[in-house]
Amino acid sequence: MIEDELRKFFEIYHVEVKDDVTRYYVIPKIIDSQEIQYFFQSISQDYDIKFKRHYGELVVEIKRRKESYTINIILFILTFISVTIAGSSFYGEIDILQGIQFALAVMFVLGSHEMGHFFASKRWGMRASLPYFIPFPTIIGTLGAIIKQRGVIKNRKVLLEIGASGPLAGVVASVIITYIGLKMDFQPPRVESFLIIGAPPLFDFVAKLADFKGEYIHPVAFAGWVGMFVTSLNLIPVGQLDGGHIMRALIGGKAEIVSRMFPLVLIVLAFLYPESGIWLFWGFVAIILSMQRHPKPMDDDPLPLGYILLGVLTYIVGLLCFTPTPFILSKNI
Repeated sequence: MIEDELRKFFEIYHVEVKDDVTRYYVIPKIIDSQEIQYFFQSISQDYDIKFKRHYGELVVEIKRRKESYTINIILFILTFISVTIAGSSFYGEIDILQGIQFALAVMFVLGSHEMGHFFASKRWGMRASLPYFIPFPTIIGTLGAIIKQRGVIKNRKVLLEIGASGPLAGVVASVIITYIGLKMDFQPPRVESFLIIGAPPLFDFVAKLADFKGEYIHPVAFAGWVGMFVTSLNLIPVGQLDGGHIMRALIGGKAEIVSRMFPLVLIVLAFLYPESGIWLFWGFVAIILSMQRHPKPMDDDPLPLGYILLGVLTYIVGLLCFTPTPFILSKNI
C-alpha cells in the first residue's frame, strides 16, 4: 500500500479522496532525503505525484496515471507526413511515392533507436512510453523522437544498458538502411545548390560492402547516414544524452566533470572545421545540457568488466559514426 510506505517518511494526519486523486496531509519525518527520492521514483511509474502547500499545510497529491497513446499516434502521423514532404522534394518535382519511401527509412532508423531504449527499460522493470516523434520543417522533416522513462535506476548496469541500447539498435538499423539505399540508383535533378555530406568511417565501410561506386547517394541511403549522425550526437558524454548516461555508469560522479568540460571540445571543433557551422551550435547546446545533474542510481557500485566493455564498445560505435564535416552546402557551377 502506498499509504503504508508514505508513513515511513511522513506523519499522515488527514486523507482526502476525490475521484481518482488522493491527498495526504503530512508532516515530514527526519529521514534520508535520498531514500524519499527513490521511493517517489519507484511509484512514479504508475502515479502522478505533486507536492504543494494548501493553506500552509504540506500536501502529497497522488493520482493513478492513465496511459493513452493518442498523442503518440498523432505525432507519428504528423511526422510521417512531414518527412514524406521533405523526402518528396529530393527528386526535383514532388514525388509522393518516393517521399513515402524516404519516410519509411527515416522512421525505421529513428524508431529503432527509441525502441532500443524501450525494451531495455522494460527489461529492468522501468515503465517506458512509446516513442514521441517530433515533426519539424528540417531537411528531413523531423527533429527525431523521444521516449519517457519512469522508475528507479537500480544500479549502474541499468543506466548503461538504457544508455547504450538506443544507439546500438539505431546503428544496426542505419547500417541496414544505408546498404539498401546504396544499392538503389539515383540521379539528382539539376539544382542551383546541393548538399555534400561527410562520410563517417562506418558509412564508408557499408559503401564498400555494397560495392558503391556512384557519385550521388539515394535519399534512402541518406536516411541511413542521418541515423549514423544522430547516433554520434546522442553519444556526446553530456547531461541526459545517451553518452551522458553511459559515462555516468562508467565513472560515477566524475562524469559531471566530463559533462562540463566536453562542450569545449565541440567549440574547438567549430573553429577547426567551420565549413558545416554545426559544432558551435552543439557546443552551446551541450553547455545547457551539462547543467542537468545526473540522477544517482540506488546502487552506485562500479560496473563489472563485461559492462565496462559494452560501454567502451558503444563509444567506439559513436566514433565510427562521427565525421567532423557532416555537411556542406555547395553551389553548382
